[in-house]
Amino acid sequence: MHTPAQSTPSASQTSDAPSALRAVVLDASGKVVQLQSGDEIRAAIQSGTSSIWVDLDITDEAESSLLHEVFDFHPVSIDEAKNPETRVKVEEFEKYLFVIVRTVAFQDSTEDDPYDLATVNLACFLGETFLVTARCGQTSALDGVLAMAATKPHLLAGGPARLLHLVLNEAVDEFFPILDRIEEFLDELEERVFGNYDQASLRDIFSVKRLVLTLRRHLAPERDVFTILANRPNAFVTPDAQRYFRDSYDKVLRINDALETYRELLSNTLESYLMQISNRLGGITKTLSTVATISVPFVVVSGMWGMNLQGLPFAEESHGFWTLFVIQLALGVLLLLGLRWRKIL
Repeated sequence: MHTPAQSTPSASQTSDAPSALRAVVLDASGKVVQLQSGDEIRAAIQSGTSSIWVDLDITDEAESSLLHEVFDFHPVSIDEAKNPETRVKVEEFEKYLFVIVRTVAFQDSTEDDPYDLATVNLACFLGETFLVTARCGQTSALDGVLAMAATKPHLLAGGPARLLHLVLNEAVDEFFPILDRIEEFLDELEERVFGNYDQASLRDIFSVKRLVLTLRRHLAPERDVFTILANRPNAFVTPDAQRYFRDSYDKVLRINDALETYRELLSNTLESYLMQISNRLGGITKTLSTVATISVPFVVVSGMWGMNLQGLPFAEESHGFWTLFVIQLALGVLLLLGLRWRKIL
């Protein structure tokens, strides 16, 4: 259910945007200019500048107020941008295209769980002359792209749709360092399972498998997003820009194939681990069976000669104990040889 939008600051308050505001515009002379306030952004939009990029931290009220006060986005899209649990999606409004993707990275603060992921929703508002990115938290996915846009005017000159591709492509590239770490995890697990047989490997196998399944769950809706952007016509992404999105879509497919391969490798590693446990258990059982087989004559003979009866053979002889011991040992060896001959042991 849509909740009523909260009251937002007045226009005069909006002009006092925080110093952390990140916004660039390509002016008429082809030079990249940094914008420092909501009033400057509004003036750039009203001047008809063809390429404006504003990056906002949606958790900051002063910055999030720009979505309504300056850009006048639909309240539904603003609420979805503010909600960190909003699903990945593409939705077309009258004056802009609304896109939400999810960036992923390892959670460095969770030292006891190296497989824990941190995800941040990234909302993108694509208009004819502007691109607004709104982050639900801290993410480094945009730092490199924004730095390039501030120093390379041709990126802004390509238009907002080209900027959107750079942003979404960077979000996709966030998966590749995680894939590299998963390969390292797999190499370590294989060494522990097949080389050293670390019995604690089972927990890590399931942890890495959970990581792979989580990545697939995050990647699946983003594949649908790139399918729409790369193939479905709309008023904000030109056919030329769609070629770039098709390249990113190919990356998504590569990542999905890699995750599927990792899932199969983990399943094979788990099967091998369980097979080794079964083989070791079988070896232990065989050893115990051998010991039990050899001890049968000792149990039988000792039980018979341990009865409190008169007239037992060798009972009165001085070397009776050693005679019976040799007989028991010979019977055990003969029994063991017979079982081996029958291939029972």
